[in-house]
Amino acid sequence: MTTTLRPRSSLNPVRLRLAPAGSNPHLIDGVWWPRSDDLTAELPRLIRALPRSWPQIAHATTNVGMWSAFPSRILVAKHAIQLRRATSRHAPNTICLLAPGRGRWDLLVVPPHTDRAEAMRLLATIAGPIGPAERH
Repeated sequence: MTTTLRPRSSLNPVRLRLAPAGSNPHLIDGVWWPRSDDLTAELPRLIRALPRSWPQIAHATTNVGMWSAFPSRILVAKHAIQLRRATSRHAPNTICLLAPGRGRWDLLVVPPHTDRAEAMRLLATIAGPIGPAERH
């Protein structure tokens, strides 16, 4: 079963689909379709929408070319998240969330201006039905 999450406000739900907890090992832990290329606005929304059972994220590594700005850290709920650039020039559209000693999660990032049909196809790559946060 897929986990679909919403932020506390349903005005702009986070478009996120995570692989089912406890499922077999997989290369991608979920798919995220941000609403803009502003990482300073989108990453805090993503972090706040993650399951409460996940540990606190300390680092995020992503392809700098996907985002309009790339600061060295972002403050989310009074906690600094260090941002790192993906090392490969041709890094895939992913974001790696890391809680040192507690876990790592790799999410496929669907570029914000992707056609809705294509974005929905990519979201569907993680098994399970489309949840209410992804239907609008």
